[in-house]
Amino acid sequence: MSIEKRLEELGIELPEPVAPLYSYVPLTIHQGVAYVSGQVPRINGEVPYPGKVGTEVTVEQARELAEYCVLKGLSSVKQEIGTLDNVEQILKLSGYIQAAPGFNEMGKIMDAASELLVQIFGENGHHARVAIGAAELPSNTPIELDLIIAVKQ
Repeated sequence: MSIEKRLEELGIELPEPVAPLYSYVPLTIHQGVAYVSGQVPRINGEVPYPGKVGTEVTVEQARELAEYCVLKGLSSVKQEIGTLDNVEQILKLSGYIQAAPGFNEMGKIMDAASELLVQIFGENGHHARVAIGAAELPSNTPIELDLIIAVKQ
């Protein structure tokens, strides 16, 4: 089954790709590997749940934002390569969680993003991963993530 059909079956609609706010590109592709720039969960220019996870932001809210970041990243990939059917494998997912002191459930938050990738891409969605706690992230966002993806050339 095509990835585009799977998205439809899952009731998932990708957000419109957004131009970067600063001096970088949404992704680069080198030798069949797409490096997707950091994705933050801005919706209509705003972060819906700003703050640190563990105080201002709940784990469930952060999980929701992690899923949205994945969809934003996939939107950029689709724009660049034409269709998500050209994704061969999700290679790596890196997540950065703006965490309150003492908060250490980064893996639980990133599981939402990982599980979504497996729902969309099946076995090809399994990936290596890192989940890191950060003191501060851009725009007071609770999460930022990036992806490394093998694509058909």
